Amino acid sequence: MQFQFNSDSSVMGTENVAERIEAAVRTKLARFEDRLTRVEVHVRDVNGAKHGADDKECTMEARPRGGRPIGVSERASKVDDAARKAANTMAQRLERVLGKEERHKHDPRPEKAL
Repeated sequence: MQFQFNSDSSVMGTENVAERIEAAVRTKLARFEDRLTRVEVHVRDVNGAKHGADDKECTMEARPRGGRPIGVSERASKVDDAARKAANTMAQRLERVLGKEERHKHDPRPEKAL
């Protein structure tokens, strides 16, 4: 699974922040790792230089193999909290989508004989 981290200039996009968020997201989504091709995380400060409650936003997109991308977005007062909340929501979404697929697994469609 590839991991891509993006941040805007108003968020501290230091290597340390990127590493912490990647570690947290990989840990949370570990059980889906073999079924995902890529996870993209975008972190931004909604208010820019102004301060406010829940002004950090984390948007996350997971791309399942052979499926459509799944996206979630969460806000919090700290970047790490927003990423943690987004990872939790993503895990729930993936469980709903991929777990349902696993529970209702059918044999592949037989080839048509002509």
